[in-house]
Amino acid sequence: MNLIDDDAVKEQLFPFTLTRSIADIRIGILTIREKWLLQPGPADLNLPSNLLPSKQVAESLKSGNNLFSGGHKFIKYPWHIFQYNDWAIRQDFTLITTGRTSQPIPLSNAVICPEHVFLEEGARVEHSSLNASTGPIYIGKYAEVMEGSLIRGPFALCEGGVIKMGARIYGATTIGPYSVGGGEIKNSVILGYSNKAHDGYLGDSVIGEWCNLGAGTSNSNLKNNAGEIRLTDRLTGQSVSAGIKCGLLMGDYSRCAINTSFNTGTIAGVCCNIFSDGLTPTYIPHFSWGAGLARYDFDKALLDINKWKNLKNHSLTGEEVDKLRHIFDNH
Repeated sequence: MNLIDDDAVKEQLFPFTLTRSIADIRIGILTIREKWLLQPGPADLNLPSNLLPSKQVAESLKSGNNLFSGGHKFIKYPWHIFQYNDWAIRQDFTLITTGRTSQPIPLSNAVICPEHVFLEEGARVEHSSLNASTGPIYIGKYAEVMEGSLIRGPFALCEGGVIKMGARIYGATTIGPYSVGGGEIKNSVILGYSNKAHDGYLGDSVIGEWCNLGAGTSNSNLKNNAGEIRLTDRLTGQSVSAGIKCGLLMGDYSRCAINTSFNTGTIAGVCCNIFSDGLTPTYIPHFSWGAGLARYDFDKALLDINKWKNLKNHSLTGEEVDKLRHIFDNH
């Protein structure tokens, strides 16, 4: 089985596909590629990378049905990542946990529907509230939920992730591998290795890898008139609806200062250092210094990324540098 990136869809899934294949986008608990590894299709088949695997998809493949006519889920725009996250967490939870036994849930926690809570090896959860009546709760290997956290499913904390003390998290939320979550988070996906560690609101948003949201940062996810949020289709240039709720879509390696206020439906590009008086613009270009009025020096940007990566015992690879140079020179 081959997962094929469609260049048109890659453009529409900006900014997340500038630094990864569509198949390596995390939605639910797993990336699309990881889902297929656990639920593979026929070996000789070419499949679009933006097709989300499911039991229904597998049955369609076996029966030879047209995948595009069966109501299956394709992520076409970046906001689909958080819009489909509820569905995807439930799918992945069943895929990962069926036939397995959770680690014991410590008695210090207040738990509703413990049969829908799964703790992997090494997971630590103490003195917290876990409400799985609204959807499953998955805590990955060696992840930690610190005391006083309030979590409503569906929720996924991936391997090595941390939820800080007193966090308030609503479904459907995914905190990706080795990421930190804190404050108030709702219906959002943090792809991995990023930090939203402090108070402030993150809602209906997608945060890339190696990002950091400064203390007190919040985003708007709803217009003051509760009207439709429209964003630009990067392929056609046309305005398309993202629904009535859409927050922040932040590309990899971007960071923002304390108390940053992101506008409704904001897209922040790759490798931005964002600080602003008042609400940010709704589009912040790649390698922005501030809110788009100045440009990040490329060599300084690499040095700063490496400092952040070193905090998690990683460093920039040659492949990452080449991708960043391409983005800097061509976007």
